[in-house]
Amino acid sequence: MKDTRIARDGLVLLGCGKMGSAMLEGWLARGLPAASVWVQDPYPSDWVQAQGINLNTDMPAHPAIVLVAVKPQMMADALPTLRAMGNGKTLFVSVAAGTPIQFFENTLGAETPVVRAMPNTPAAISKGITAIVGNDRAGDDGLAEAETLLSAVGDVVRLTQEAQIDAVTGVSGSGPAYVFHMMEALADAGAAQGLPRDLALQLAKATVAGAGALAMAADEDPSQLRVNVTSPNGTTQAGLDVLMDTKTGLAPLIARTVAAAADRSRELSHG
Repeated sequence: MKDTRIARDGLVLLGCGKMGSAMLEGWLARGLPAASVWVQDPYPSDWVQAQGINLNTDMPAHPAIVLVAVKPQMMADALPTLRAMGNGKTLFVSVAAGTPIQFFENTLGAETPVVRAMPNTPAAISKGITAIVGNDRAGDDGLAEAETLLSAVGDVVRLTQEAQIDAVTGVSGSGPAYVFHMMEALADAGAAQGLPRDLALQLAKATVAGAGALAMAADEDPSQLRVNVTSPNGTTQAGLDVLMDTKTGLAPLIARTVAAAADRSRELSHG
C-alpha cells in the first residue's frame, strides 16, 4: 500500500475502537505510511497514540478514502462534519452496522462514492471476513479500493445488492457469537458427563477452532467432512442423530437464529 492513491492522498479513519485499530494495524503492517493516515477519535488508545499517525488534527481536504468506524448511534453527529468531502472523488467506506448507503448519500451528497461493509470480530486477529457493496458512484474502482483496505483484516466478498447485507449480518456478522455460545454449550455438556469444566472448555475451544481450520484447508465441503468422521452406528453417529433431527436439531435452530438477526438488521436499517 506504499504507492497507492491512498498513500498519496491520505486516508481518514473516523472512529478508532477495536475494529478501527485492527484495520489500522493491518494497513501499517502492509506498508501504508503512518503520515498518510488521519484518525479522528475522542478517546484514542495508547496504542493508537504511539503509531505516528495524524491524530485529531486538521484533515486533508480531499482524502482518497474516509473509513467510517464510529458506533451507529454516533453517526448522525459525526458524519455531517465531513460534508465538505462529499460529492467528489473521496470514497466513503462504512463498517457501521445498520446504516444504509442512502444515509450517506443524503448527508454527504447524492454523488458521493459509498461502499458499505459488514466485517466481523475475528478481524481483530486478521481472521475476519467482510462483505462489501457499493453505490453506482463507487463503481468497480471504489469496490477494488475498499477490498484492498479491508483485506488487511481477512477475506473480502462482494455482494450484488445492499439488501444482502442483512443476511450477511445474520450469518458472519453475528456468527462469531453463535460459535462462542456453541463452545460454552459443548463445554457444559462435557462437564455434565463428568469432565472438569475448565478441561471441557479447553476441549471445546480446540475442537471448534480445529474443525474450522480443517474446513478452511480441505477441498471437501463441510457435509463431506462430516461424513468422513462418522462411522456407521458409532459414537459420532449417535450424537448426529440428535443434532440432525429435522424438527428439534441444529439446522432448524440455526435457521431461526440467523433469521432473527437478519430481521433485526433490517429493522435497524429502516429506523
